[in-house]
Amino acid sequence: MPETSHKTSAPGISPYEQLTGSYTIDPVHSTLGFSVRHAMISNVRGKFDAFEGLLKIDGSRPALSEAHVSVQTESLDTGIKDRDAHLKGPDFFDSSNFPVMAFRSTRIAQAGDDRFRLLGNLRIKDIELPLTLDIEYGGAALDASGRHRIGFEGRATLRRSDWGLSWNAALETGGVLVSDKVTLILDISAVQVDRTEA
Repeated sequence: MPETSHKTSAPGISPYEQLTGSYTIDPVHSTLGFSVRHAMISNVRGKFDAFEGLLKIDGSRPALSEAHVSVQTESLDTGIKDRDAHLKGPDFFDSSNFPVMAFRSTRIAQAGDDRFRLLGNLRIKDIELPLTLDIEYGGAALDASGRHRIGFEGRATLRRSDWGLSWNAALETGGVLVSDKVTLILDISAVQVDRTEA
């Protein structure tokens, strides 16, 4: 059965009202990734392979929606084992002592058609600080198994040193090996597990 997108609603009704309910993030069809400048000339991209999340959507009042995500830091993957081992070690995530990083939302504000700003707190290691994600709603669909899905894309920029991920090395040509600025890149597909009447 082909997927069918739903992004319209009757006049006078919130376009998101039909989305009200609880959803779990589908890790098979979602990506939690990042990009960081390396050696001042190129970007290194990576992702986390093990994560879970719960979205509580209030379609009538999107500002009341919630998001909770936890990520296994040991699942980090940049495609190079030696680099991954360094990133999982004490210079960065210290995965053996801090196996989970987590995000929990505190507020959401609409920023345009199908665009939102998701405010919350990100905890890495033992440091929890505010983080704002720019989110774009991608639509809703009934998948081949008859399950209701919703999709979102998101981006955020942070300074890794704020969370204690401050290791670096100076380059002979000037500058540093790894940029302090990191871009988070999210592509989320979530499956409805509970329908709440609006």
